[in-house]
Amino acid sequence: MSQQRVIITGGSGFIGTNLVEDRVAQGLEVLNLDIQAPRNRTHQTFWQKVDILDRSAVIQAVSDFKPQVLLHFAARTDLDEHYNLAGYSANIEGVCNVIEAIRATPSIGRVIFASSQLVCRLGYVPKDDYDYNPTTLYGQSKVLGERIIRAADDINAIWTIVRPTSIWGPWFSIPYKNFFETIAKNIYIHPGNIKTLKQWGYIGNAIYQVDKLINAPLEYVHKQLFYLADYQPIDLRVFADQVQKSIGSKPIRTIPNGLLKMLAFIGDIFQKLGWKNPPLTSFRYSNITTPEVQDLEPLHKVVGALPFNTAQGIDRTVQWFKEYNK
Repeated sequence: MSQQRVIITGGSGFIGTNLVEDRVAQGLEVLNLDIQAPRNRTHQTFWQKVDILDRSAVIQAVSDFKPQVLLHFAARTDLDEHYNLAGYSANIEGVCNVIEAIRATPSIGRVIFASSQLVCRLGYVPKDDYDYNPTTLYGQSKVLGERIIRAADDINAIWTIVRPTSIWGPWFSIPYKNFFETIAKNIYIHPGNIKTLKQWGYIGNAIYQVDKLINAPLEYVHKQLFYLADYQPIDLRVFADQVQKSIGSKPIRTIPNGLLKMLAFIGDIFQKLGWKNPPLTSFRYSNITTPEVQDLEPLHKVVGALPFNTAQGIDRTVQWFKEYNK
C-alpha cells in the first residue's frame, strides 16, 4: 500500500526510534509525536512535541499531517507503578485519543497499535487473543488498551495489534540494555543447571515485521493480533555467551541457583533503600529463569523469513553499545 506519510507516536522511545530511522531511510515523510525529545539527536526535525493525553493536540497533529499510516507506539512502559492504574493513563486514555484522531483523519489507511506480551504473566500460555492474565498494573493497562481498540468498530482503517515480546538492539534501555551492561562489566552471573528458553526479538527483525504487516493484504492482518519476536527461541545462557564474546569481556560465571536467589533478595533490599537499578532483583531473577515462548506461526505466515540472525543482531547491538557508551 501507499505509505508516503507516516506518523509514529512514541517515536522517541526504543522501538519508535528504530521505526523513525527505518521510515526515513525508505524516503518516507515521517512525523514523530512524543512528549519526549528524540533519543537519536538526528531525528529532531521529524519530532513534534505532543502529549498523548492531550486529545485535541493529538487530533490536530494527526489531521494536519494527513498520514496514510499511523504506528501507535506511545506508552508508559516501566513497571514502577504498583498502586494506581491511573499512572498508566497514557496506555488507556492515550489509545482513546489516537482512535479519535484516526476517526478525524480520512487519509489513514493502515494502523498498527502496540500492546505488550505482559497482558499475560511470563510463562502463561493464553488460550486465545482474548485470554488475559496480567500480574502488573502496566499489563492491566495494556489489556484495557486492547479492549478499547477492539470496541472501536467504526475505525475506517485496516488495523492490527502487535504484542512486542522482549525486544533488544540499538537504542534500547532498561532492562535489556542492563543485560548487555552487566556482561560488559563482568558482573553478570548465570544460574547453574537452568536452561531458559526465551522468545526474544532483535529490533531489526521487529521493524521488518512491522513493515511487512503494514503492507500485507487486509484479509491477513485486519483486526488481527501478532506477537513480535524472532521465530526461534534462544537459550538464555547461549545468548549471554554470544554477547560476552562479541563484547570481549570475561567468560560468564555460573553460580548455584540458591545463591543467585539470595543475591536477588539482597538486591530487593537495596532497591527498597533507594538504589533504583541494582544489577539483580527478584523480579529480574524471575525473568532470567522463567521460560518465555509465544506462538509465532501466525506472524511467520504473513512475514516470512527475517533479515537478521541472532549473531548478526548481537554484533550490531554491541557495535552501537560501544559507540554510544563511551
